[in-house]
Amino acid sequence: MTTVQKIKEIEDEMNRTQKNKATAKHLGLLKAKLAKLKRDLISPAKGAGGAVVGEGFDVTKTGDSRIGLVGFPSVGKSTLLTKLTETESLIAAYEFTTLTCIPGVIYYKGAKLQLLDLPGIIEGAKDGKGRGKQVIGVARTCNLIIITLDSLKPLGHKLIIENELEGFGIRLNKSPPNLTFKRKERGGVNLTSTCPLTNLDADICKAVLSEYRIHNADVSLRYDATVDDLIDVIEGNRVYIPCLYALNKIDQLTLEELDVIDKIPHYVPISAHLEWNLDGLLEKTWEYLDLTRIYTKPRGQIPDYTAPVILRGSARTVEDFCNRIHKGLLNQFKYALVWGSSVKHNPQRVGKEHVLNDEDVIQIVKRI
Repeated sequence: MTTVQKIKEIEDEMNRTQKNKATAKHLGLLKAKLAKLKRDLISPAKGAGGAVVGEGFDVTKTGDSRIGLVGFPSVGKSTLLTKLTETESLIAAYEFTTLTCIPGVIYYKGAKLQLLDLPGIIEGAKDGKGRGKQVIGVARTCNLIIITLDSLKPLGHKLIIENELEGFGIRLNKSPPNLTFKRKERGGVNLTSTCPLTNLDADICKAVLSEYRIHNADVSLRYDATVDDLIDVIEGNRVYIPCLYALNKIDQLTLEELDVIDKIPHYVPISAHLEWNLDGLLEKTWEYLDLTRIYTKPRGQIPDYTAPVILRGSARTVEDFCNRIHKGLLNQFKYALVWGSSVKHNPQRVGKEHVLNDEDVIQIVKRI
């Protein structure tokens, strides 16, 4: 049997198996076997410069962050790319207009954001149907995924796309599991927890680890983890990416429906064709990318507000800033002067461990 056939056989067995305490160990083993089979489908080949290699999908990373447009054919991804960037993406009233990955650039709040229009995804993409492997392979390299949905059939498409991305090792709007897994030479499997467990116990943990031929390890849980969480940590190839759901073609909805959609987490109602709420989508995109703009101030000069240094996520210390400029800058670092909301007075002398806030101004003082 092929790998895809083996995956299908295990998924069918999992669907047939009742979920209760008596079958938890068996289901845990099946999930471990399934994860091992999917491993080869998850890791895309990479070329020079961070490009993801695949027919028609050699896309080198540029800018401060990468955003991927994922969705079914003909939901408006190409129109959205054309409206948000100066890039022309082929638009037509038939499916699969986009056959390759088309990059564009958004300049927003001083940052350069790379936007990728990916070909339409179909059910079974994670198993290689259509150009699924290439599409999802590129999606794994993004800092944010925008799933574009047709407002007339959003839930069905949403569930299918999430399942395809999940099967390819992408975890949407989730944090990495807060558990520690450490191999050791002897002593068997030890499971410790700081809270009551309802999904995992020592027997299930040992069964899953034995599937990976791991017989000696320490597993420490800091919350009520699941078998899937444990497998994700053992596999070590999962990516955790923030996701927005752009509900397109809202001109076809009623005001009452829009009021409901606007309250759903991670959803942004838009009309790409009519350019409705694209500003709202950009603002939400900026929020989910979690970028920090830091302006530089040369000694004796005014700050440069035209080209901020962009820091991502929690990497917002002065040390992170120095590494973003040049790795050798820390060797000459004496202290920094900071103006902005992260300090109590302006300017304030700080060390390399100081955490910066958005739109702070910094001046690095070097050793003489």
